[in-house]
Parts: sequence; C-alpha cells; structure tokens
Amino acid sequence: MNFTRSAGMLLHPISLPGRFGIGDLGPNAYKFIEFLEAAGQTLWQVFPLGPTGYGDSPYQCFSAFAGNPLLVSPELLASEGLLAESELQHHPHFDPHQIDYGRVIDYKQKLLKSAFENFKKNFSPEDKEWKKFESDHKVWLEDFALFMAAKAYHGGNLWTTWDKEIALRKKSALPKWKETLADDIFYQKFVQFQFFRQWKALKTFANSKNIKVIGDLPIFIAYDSADLWANKKLFSVDDEGNLQTVAGVPPDYFSPTGQLWGNPLYRWDEMEKDDFKWWRSRISALLELVDIIRIDHFRGFEAYWEIPGGAPTAEKGKWVKAPGKKFFSKVKEYLGEVPIIAEDLGVITKGVVELREKFNFPGIKILQFAFGSQMERKFLPHNFPSNCCVHTGSHDNDTTRGYFEKAKYEHNDIYSSVQKYLNYYGENLTFELIRAAYRSVANLVVIPMQDVLNLGSEARMNFPGRLGGNWGWRFTWEQTNHHLAHTYKDLCDTFERPSLRKEEELAD
Repeated sequence: MNFTRSAGMLLHPISLPGRFGIGDLGPNAYKFIEFLEAAGQTLWQVFPLGPTGYGDSPYQCFSAFAGNPLLVSPELLASEGLLAESELQHHPHFDPHQIDYGRVIDYKQKLLKSAFENFKKNFSPEDKEWKKFESDHKVWLEDFALFMAAKAYHGGNLWTTWDKEIALRKKSALPKWKETLADDIFYQKFVQFQFFRQWKALKTFANSKNIKVIGDLPIFIAYDSADLWANKKLFSVDDEGNLQTVAGVPPDYFSPTGQLWGNPLYRWDEMEKDDFKWWRSRISALLELVDIIRIDHFRGFEAYWEIPGGAPTAEKGKWVKAPGKKFFSKVKEYLGEVPIIAEDLGVITKGVVELREKFNFPGIKILQFAFGSQMERKFLPHNFPSNCCVHTGSHDNDTTRGYFEKAKYEHNDIYSSVQKYLNYYGENLTFELIRAAYRSVANLVVIPMQDVLNLGSEARMNFPGRLGGNWGWRFTWEQTNHHLAHTYKDLCDTFERPSLRKEEELAD
C-alpha cells in the first residue's frame, strides 16, 4: 500500500495529562487531537492498547484483543451517571509527570468497580448496544473475561499456578467455573464494553479531524495471556503449558546479551491449517480500533530468533524460518489491502527486505541510528526511499535531546557528524533533526511527543532489558505553548505534509 505524504506524532494515551495518575480516553485525549489538528498533523501513533501485565509494558498484554482498563476515563463514566462527581474529587495526589502504577491500579479499580455496581442497577441483557458488543467480540471476549476472572480468583497469579482443571481449561470444568465467577466475568465484560465505547468515540473524533490512528501490533503474545491459555495448541508450550521455546533477539545495539522477551513462539504449521484464522481475527479486531497497523518486529515473519525455554539470556538461540509470504498472501486474500507499516529494525537480511518489498510495506528509519563512526548509512535522509516512515527515535531509544547531550561528551564523533550533516551548530539539535525528517522524501514522518517538547532523558519511555520503572512518562499542558502548534503547522506547510501536489491532482 502506498501512503500519501503526511506527518504525525507518537503519544500513547497513558502519557496524556490528567488528574487520575495516568492518561485516559477522556477530555484530555480530545484536547490532544485538537492540538494535532492545529499543528497540521494527520497521524496519531499509539502503542498497543491492550491490558498490561507484569512490568506494565504495552508489549506484554493479558490479551491481544482486549483494551486496557486503565485507559477508561472516569470523567466519561461520570457523564453517563455511572460515577458520582464526588468520587472524582477525592483522588490521591499523583505525580503529573510519572505514573505510579501500583497506586493508579488500586485507585482506578475502585472507580471501575463502583461504576460497575451502578451499571448493574439498570442493566438488561437485551440491551441492543450490549448485545452487539458481545456479538462483535465473541471471538475473544468470553475467554478473556473468564481468564481475568480466574486470575483475580487466584490472587492475580500466573495461570499455570491455578487449580489444574481451570489452568488446563478442561471443558468439563468450565461450566462450574463460569457459575462460580459469574459476577466477575460480567465485570470484566463491562470494563471492555466501556473501553471500546470510549475508544471508538475518540477515534471517530480523530477521523473527523482528518487524523488517522496508527496502532501497534506486537508480533508475539504474552505467556500470561488469555490468548495462550485458550489456544495452547497454537503456541510453543507442552500440554501442561510449559514453555518449550521463547522469543527474543540476538545481541544488538540495545543489549550485548540480546533481548530475552520470553514470549511463546507460534506453531506456524498448526496455524497454516486454517489459513491463519487466529491471526486474521487479530488483525480484523485491530482494524476496528486503528486506521493503520504498525507491525512490531516485522522481521519475525521472515525468520525469528528461537531460544530454549529455560535459557538465562538470548545469546544461545537460532534463526528459524517463518511463513511470511504465505501469511501475508492469506491476509490479503481474506481481508484485502491492509494498511501496514513494517518495523524492520534489528538484524535485517535480504529475505526480510524482499518480504517487505513484495507486499509494498513501508519500513522504518530511525535518525538517531544514522550518525557517528558506527552509523548505518541507510538511516541518513539522503538514502531514504519514499515508501518509509521516519522517526527521530523509537520507544526503546533515549529522547533525542538526551541522546545528543550524552553524545556531546561521550561520543563526540556522533555529535560532530550530526552537526556537520545538518550544517547546524546551535543548541537545539532536536528540532533540526525533526526538520530533516520533515524535508526528507519519506512519505510518513512521526515524531515522539518527547522530542516535540524537546525533553531530556528524564522523559525516556523504555529501557530494554530493565525490569520495572518503564512506560511511566507523562506530559502536562504547561510544557506546551501557543507557538508549538503553529511551528509544526508551518513545517507541514513548508514540506508539503500532506502533499499539496496530491491535493491539486485530486482537484484537477
């Protein structure tokens, strides 16, 4: 698929301002979309929107289909009469710049439980909107709600530690567990009902402003997930759920011992039997929430790094071929032309490039990787193809300002080479790099909000390999000013994002 020349910003909803300790889908999300519109942006990129588990990573979710309860807006619940205004006034004091997940989860769960009790008072199972919601999401909703209810019943522990009959999902035991956990299953469905209502209203608002949402699709699922629990035969576990092999990447720029993700791998031979039905359902479900799909770790569709189940690091593994061409051919056969961006970073072989080019997916360029004696020349703007998406950095990078501040003293070859390339010797290298992205031939440019605000390392989102302390950054409206939107609108106009020529051609 060819994308038109456009620009956008990367900001996960958890990073939005607000008084409840974490960004959500309420008024500040709408305000952010209005900011994007004023700034001439036509793209809003987010991380995966699923319910986060251990480590709070959006790339390790309890479900590849469900929404994150922490994103449900208390203010929108109150506007529907499900919460009293007084419940919103008496909230803990939260740091406006950093998410304290423990306190936020406790607080938001109390609000959601309260809203649920009010919801039940007037609930009818014949409600048309509720019935449509259950019908539209029947592929995953029942399994997810039972999984989460059973997890809560077992103290939030990993599913392999549950009572064996429910851990192994024995069919004869399911009716008993569904009856025992009926109220909590209903609660789990209620939370998802609210998430999907709120998100779809927000997306509709974004689309009305000519803004498309880029959503992230992690190639792998989490071990502690409803996806694995309900579909064990599709993943690299034995009958008891023990991991036989896991996902990761070999040693690279980010880690000298590689990255041991620990995700189960796919039994691709099993998935091929029904033309990858589970995957097609996943992609269809995501396309209800977003306009464009960014596939994280795209290279895993050509070959993936297979690590033994008990390995301490990712160093000892092997590359195993994946059925990428068959897979994407079937996706196209069943779903048509799906708008996909391929995150093709890491160890990229000729086969990965051929797979991406066969289906005409734009790849990704990271400007932070382009400079210094160890630079990768393909990330220099003058080497870009037009069919690509350029970022200053990714969620695994330091902020651009933080990166350059360290480089100035620790890697002077990086700092001097970017100065020379940009012909800029002032103090705001971040903005000059953003200008370079905008004026490049890349059809898509998406800048992380931290770089838009020119923030330092304190605003970094993720440190690969570090347990805890990630995914916590938030901004406040005080960090923006009335000039910021105008500056980016001017960049869009100057460098034709969206392409003025395209609009003129359509007019002709």
